[in-house]
Amino acid sequence: MKIAKLVPWLVKTNASYWGEYFFIEVRTDEGLSGWGEITTTTPMANRAVAGIIRQLNDLLVGEDPARIEHIWHKTFRSFTYMGTRGATSHVVSAIDIALWDLRGKVLGLPVYELLGGKVRDDVLLYTHPLGSALQQDETLVEEISAIVASGHTALKIDPFPPEPGRSRSFDDYLEGGCGRTQENAAMKLAARVREVAGPDVEILIDAHGRFNVPTAIRVCRRLEEVAQIAWFEEPVPPESYGALAQVREKVGAAISVGERLHTRWEFVPIFEGKLADYVMPDVTWAGGISELKKIATMAEAYYIPMSPHDAGGPINVLAGAHVMLTTPNFYRLETSRYDLSKYDPFLEEPLDNKGGRLRVPMKPGLGMTMNLDYMRANAVDGFAG
Repeated sequence: MKIAKLVPWLVKTNASYWGEYFFIEVRTDEGLSGWGEITTTTPMANRAVAGIIRQLNDLLVGEDPARIEHIWHKTFRSFTYMGTRGATSHVVSAIDIALWDLRGKVLGLPVYELLGGKVRDDVLLYTHPLGSALQQDETLVEEISAIVASGHTALKIDPFPPEPGRSRSFDDYLEGGCGRTQENAAMKLAARVREVAGPDVEILIDAHGRFNVPTAIRVCRRLEEVAQIAWFEEPVPPESYGALAQVREKVGAAISVGERLHTRWEFVPIFEGKLADYVMPDVTWAGGISELKKIATMAEAYYIPMSPHDAGGPINVLAGAHVMLTTPNFYRLETSRYDLSKYDPFLEEPLDNKGGRLRVPMKPGLGMTMNLDYMRANAVDGFAG
């Protein structure tokens, strides 16, 4: 069996914050395909990376898809002789996931069996409320109550509303501060979520890497007091491990990082510097199934729990879940909503996350079959098989 073609799929959807999902199909000369995913956070990035995928046909067509580790390094090192991060690791991630899916199909085994077998029967989840639902108290109560009633025992919010006339993607990251009005509103919101969720639900706070050091310390301390938070996620931008160390030294809440870190090498300073209590690599960005398993093993040696990030589609969820079924040091897997029915149109069979836990299909590969008719009907022009 040989790789015959790499096909990028951009599929429009109202289930994504960014209006589309970005999948990769690795086709073989024997008619069997494996599926991966990238789904970056902007349509521009999706199109740029899709162009790289198409170019990689020149590199990978004709390769044996069973040589997963070889293909990972061949792809990673093809950008520079040292390898690189960002778009490179995104591309590697999608191809790697697809190759594991394909290998499982060839052997007739689920991916988790290829990774050493299960250490648990299902995967505990945490989820998000709809951001728009938190803007009014009536809808906040309805949304948080629905999450608790669904069986989820942990949820995550970003309580910091954008200030009028400011861009969250530019102004917040440029200055790193938080206005007093914005900060007070965040405390009020977090306290209300805690009140509605009750004392037994874990509340996770996502700062999205936007704060400078003094702001991160101040708001974290206040959140500890008003909402008894379980973790403070990405308090500062990822470029400075020193800034992260300063925050960690001066707050009481657990620190979680990793969504913006790519490959095992960027996690080494986190582990060696004792900079985080949880790590949360994204399987579609950090290097795929192969890399997520390696990062999990590294974290296990430091007794740090794994909690993979998810901001994408159903392949993201399933790929992370397969690895976490085999990972002893596991906390929870992220999903963007407590109700995963938004993925149903993409799949021949829906995902099962009743009771706040994901039951991974016991079928070959990732265990899912993509609905190609739906995907073709909703594909962005020029990005369908």
